Amino acid sequence: MENNTVAENQTQTTQAPAGINQSEKQFSLIVYILQAVSIFVGITSIIGVIMNHVKSGSLTDPVIKSHNSWQIRTFWWMLLWGVLCMILTTVTMGIGAFVFLVPLIWYIYRVVKGLLRLNDGKAI
Repeated sequence: MENNTVAENQTQTTQAPAGINQSEKQFSLIVYILQAVSIFVGITSIIGVIMNHVKSGSLTDPVIKSHNSWQIRTFWWMLLWGVLCMILTTVTMGIGAFVFLVPLIWYIYRVVKGLLRLNDGKAI
């Protein structure tokens, strides 16, 4: 009886689990990294969102599709809030610069949350 259990366990471990498409997961991870780096080097988020838009029609995994749309929304909302904060900074002669911390923290939260969910193989 013990041999049957060992054989069943070996069979279960050798079978590949049905999960996320690994190449699409890697693509999503690269975009998250580009978004994270953009906190210091702003241009990388633009590269990431272009990649998202180009790849969005060919994604097949529903989990990765949710991350793709999350990344796109994160970029465009951050761009909107960034522009509004720049206008506020100009109009108020610098006070808006402090307000910019709010969307920055929100952006970091979204990137980190997305990375954690992607790492767990969960949709967002």
